Amino acid sequence: MPRGHTGQVFRFADDTRGWVYRETVAARSPAHPCVLVVTFRLRRIQGRGHAAFRRESLLNTPLFAGFPGFVSKLWLAHDELGRYRGLYVWDDAAAAEHYARSLWRVLELVSERGSIDYHVLPGRHRADVPVDAAAAGPAGEGAWWRAVAVS
Repeated sequence: MPRGHTGQVFRFADDTRGWVYRETVAARSPAHPCVLVVTFRLRRIQGRGHAAFRRESLLNTPLFAGFPGFVSKLWLAHDELGRYRGLYVWDDAAAAEHYARSLWRVLELVSERGSIDYHVLPGRHRADVPVDAAAAGPAGEGAWWRAVAVS
């Protein structure tokens, strides 16, 4: 669990921000890199509950680190709308899609209805994220996954 990205703040095209509170990396390089961005909003979590979730979420590491094709994950804390994000790198788009669909079932147990979403970006490395704000396209409801800046 390196700390190189911990504390970085990602700004998204919908003008929300999430800071990296944890990083998990497997000892492999992707042959066919793919970025996966996942979002969800936890049910009944407010105030200090967010800090408790961030600590407890470490226990979820085996859920994704054991999936074939996992390369890395940046764990982003909740944004201004209460949404958490995971910014993953996978070895290929099919593996990322399979993981996202599997994760959905688990997240449904703890997330607000309709808050779970994901976006797969085939052929991308983490270095390709964030994208230039002009290249990201228009802001709006569907822009939650498009990181446009990092500080």
